[in-house]
Amino acid sequence: MTSHKDDVYRKVWSVQHPGITTEESQRFYSTWAPQYDKDLTTTEIYNGPRQIAEALAGVLGDRKDARILDAAAGTGLVGEELRKLEFSNMDALDANKEMLDIAESKKVYRNLIHDLLGPKRLQIADDTYDALCCSGSFSDGHLKCDCLEEMIRVVKPGGVICLIVKEAFLETVEEYKRLEPRMSELQDKGLWERTSRIVAEEYVENGNGIIFIYKVL
Repeated sequence: MTSHKDDVYRKVWSVQHPGITTEESQRFYSTWAPQYDKDLTTTEIYNGPRQIAEALAGVLGDRKDARILDAAAGTGLVGEELRKLEFSNMDALDANKEMLDIAESKKVYRNLIHDLLGPKRLQIADDTYDALCCSGSFSDGHLKCDCLEEMIRVVKPGGVICLIVKEAFLETVEEYKRLEPRMSELQDKGLWERTSRIVAEEYVENGNGIIFIYKVL
């Protein structure tokens, strides 16, 4: 008989195992959505939402009215953490309608945007946000390196992009072996500049994360 934690790890594997497509992961999220928050919060295996909210708060300081896009927001775990830190002007973007419905029910976001973050232009104007954050979505079947330019486009010059990625994925997942080189290429093009690269200990129960913070130019 498996424990609840074992069952949650099985679900995590099911949604981000090597070779999974975006379409397959989204189908799984649609069925997992009603149980997702309970699974992740009761097992305490995922600390990314709190860590990225605290990192972003450290940059934004007293700017509690800063307009923030929670990219690949899922059920809104990051939004809840930002609200605890007294931020109030947040929008959520996610590709999965069922997950986004859960996020909407929490009433921490002003706008909810149902779309997939990638190379395709989103229905968001240039230079809309003061900050963008993203936790847990650089994994197989999720975001790819080709989404970075679109992140930059929707953030104002001088604004902040804050991403957290499982450290091991930067070395073991083919797509994310290219992530830091791509970040550097965009910096060389003058689109953004890195202000910090921080190790987030116990990002997940079985590994650290890396928090990347960039200033849009």
